[in-house]
Amino acid sequence: MSSESGGEQRRVRVEKLERLRAFGIHPYPERFERTHTLAEMRALPEGQDHVKVCGRVVMMRVMGKLTFATILDHSGRGQISVQQDAVGQEFYSQVWKKLVDIGDFIGITGKTMVTKTGEPTVAAESVVFLGKTLRPLPEKWHGLSDQETCYRQRYLDMIMNQETMDRFRLRSRVVRSIRHVLETHAFEEVETPVLQTKASGATARPFTSHHNALDMPVSLRIAPETWLKRLIVGGMDRVYEFARCFRNEGMDPSHLQDFTMLEFYAAWWNYEDNMRFTEHLLQTVIQDVLGTMTVELKGKMIDFSGTWPRVSFRDLILKDAGIDIRVDDTAQKLRSRMQERNIHLEGVPVQKLGFGNLVDQLYKKVSRPHLDGPVFLVDHPIELSPLARRNDRDPTLTDRFQLVVRSWEIVNAYSELVDPVDQRQRLETQAALKEAGDDEAMELDEEYLLAMEYGMPPISGFGMGIDRLVCLLTNQDNLRDVVLFPLMKPLPSDTPPLTS
Repeated sequence: MSSESGGEQRRVRVEKLERLRAFGIHPYPERFERTHTLAEMRALPEGQDHVKVCGRVVMMRVMGKLTFATILDHSGRGQISVQQDAVGQEFYSQVWKKLVDIGDFIGITGKTMVTKTGEPTVAAESVVFLGKTLRPLPEKWHGLSDQETCYRQRYLDMIMNQETMDRFRLRSRVVRSIRHVLETHAFEEVETPVLQTKASGATARPFTSHHNALDMPVSLRIAPETWLKRLIVGGMDRVYEFARCFRNEGMDPSHLQDFTMLEFYAAWWNYEDNMRFTEHLLQTVIQDVLGTMTVELKGKMIDFSGTWPRVSFRDLILKDAGIDIRVDDTAQKLRSRMQERNIHLEGVPVQKLGFGNLVDQLYKKVSRPHLDGPVFLVDHPIELSPLARRNDRDPTLTDRFQLVVRSWEIVNAYSELVDPVDQRQRLETQAALKEAGDDEAMELDEEYLLAMEYGMPPISGFGMGIDRLVCLLTNQDNLRDVVLFPLMKPLPSDTPPLTS
């Protein structure tokens, strides 16, 4: 549809708006007392009186003095019939046929019936106008398939594509199910700051801003971790947060700069306890929302039942890259070995990264793409985990695990570092790396170190990207397909609306 034809249709609809008012009809009334959703209506017996349904008109078939129309509400679609003899000749000919357009909202009071084709229908005894639209919906035969339009105008995507609506409803069910499992295991939901003076809790580049009232620089949080652990210091045993996080990094199908993270922390647990609980949590949620433990991902059937395998970080890189990170255990040695083996990490500032982040990038480029999962990745190098507890048997490793599914990291979890002296040393190392040019290294956070010095019990923590989990459960390839309103670059001011 051209912008000119769209503009003409808008002009015509504005004229209809005024004609409605001239008929004494309020085009935007305040309420309608619905008795049934359309899904509920479809289940009613034939002949039930005083049924009131409402929704958006998405299809009309006018046959002289009788019209069949399909309307849409949050529960789905339903059919109504509007007959001239039932609603009056003037209303039918002057309002219904001339002033009601596809996309308008209406309310109907009537009796249920079943058509000759077996379609449950409300035969209207009265019709109320509930909202005039000024722009036409996309043509029904084409739906809404342009991906950029779907992202920019998600409301149209949801109107035109039932699969989109179903996907976002599944996301809501996933969050509800997770919350139920956590709360049945004595976790308490909390909220922690989004504006922070230190970008702590993960190794990532933050978004920065300025707090005018306090005249100081601030960062948007990259993770809620250090705040949640302060609550454990304060005496809460198990806490969790669905936290909006912000990381000023690259964008690709599996990464967004703002995303939803579930983090929880449990006192008295170690990472082994957490691994078992993670398996239980996700198996429960998957069965709850999908009704099965087998999920199709990229044409493969992934079975989430049973006990998930564990693989060592070192063994994985040794298998896929032929590099033993216990031998090449410094950044310089690792760079030399990668060059020797002709391994190039495209887009990665190899010369600037410390050993931990360099190992992480090597894993992400050469090993992770081959993991289908679900698989637990364990035995991470100490340099890769500034906030994780050092392993008692091997001090070069941390008590950490990651859950990988379809080459995506879904969960990152570990036994928390609760030794304030060890933590200070590691954060000082991170700060030195940041000073040397590693933008993803962590800052030294004195306020968090102060809290640690008041004492922490054994703790295990967990972080999971909700967007990634929903992508997997809905077999999507791009996080923006499971985020209602992904950030988009604004269109030039002289660009016409995408749907006009």
